[in-house]
Amino acid sequence: MAVTFYVLAEPQHPTENELSTTPAHFALACQLCANFYRANQRVFVYTASQQDAELIDQLLWQFDADSFVPHNLSGEGPARGAPVEISWQAPRQSRQILINLATDIPAFASRFNDIIEFVPSQAAAKAQARERYKQYRQSGVTPATINAD
Repeated sequence: MAVTFYVLAEPQHPTENELSTTPAHFALACQLCANFYRANQRVFVYTASQQDAELIDQLLWQFDADSFVPHNLSGEGPARGAPVEISWQAPRQSRQILINLATDIPAFASRFNDIIEFVPSQAAAKAQARERYKQYRQSGVTPATINAD
């Protein structure tokens, strides 16, 4: 199992970011979904709530027609699911990649080959990410980090 943390930079223009209702790591998660889809990888996006899952669903619908990412909320869509499945509950099908947008490591995380985590710039979210990083290390996994700026 490989774990990668994407570290988000402090916003350059805080007033602009305050007006945005989309968390920066959600937008990055959607871009990563598009990248993984183009690489023929099946992705499970795990969120903390149904509201967050629906927000990711909406964000993926807003992509340009040229870069459409086939996706669905868990339980919707084709029998085997779209290449990108989104849910606040445990996955029903096997996927290669987990994009974790929840504050904790899900109990089913070990079922995935690759796990994507985020370190948002907000202090509370950053502290939660540090805790997840420590938990991965304690389980014998050394996470990689990538600066997402």
